[in-house]
Amino acid sequence: MQEVMCEGEFQTKAFASNFASTLKKGDVIVLSGELGAGKTKFVEGILSYYDMQEQISSPTFTIVNEYHNERIDIYHFDLYRLADVYEFESIGGEEYFNKGICIFEWGELIEDILPNDYIKISFDKIEENEEIRKLKVECFGTRYSDIDFNSYLKN
Repeated sequence: MQEVMCEGEFQTKAFASNFASTLKKGDVIVLSGELGAGKTKFVEGILSYYDMQEQISSPTFTIVNEYHNERIDIYHFDLYRLADVYEFESIGGEEYFNKGICIFEWGELIEDILPNDYIKISFDKIEENEEIRKLKVECFGTRYSDIDFNSYLKN
């Protein structure tokens, strides 16, 4: 596990944008953390790398928002309202894994059915300064084992 400290919304989005440069079709990212911790801002940073940031909206009421351009397809899920993994399976959620980049807010609900290789990023607010976020990055499988996530803090 690696820890990355982001000193505000701008740095969180910049980190995500820099990280996005390594992503490719079939990558899966799980975002975990309380409401307002920065998960959607992180997604906005990823979308900005692909010039799709103007399209972002929280998928809270639709479960998945799809973003497409000539470079990549991105599927942004919010699983907060799902009861269990079976509800995700019943909507055909597993079919998305290989269609593009999949980003799951509240993705711990489906961790048992995720592909072998995925990244989980947990967002924690810092009590002393509500602008700072500690991101705990865990890599599962072998694809991401050599990545130094702190290197993406560079602008």
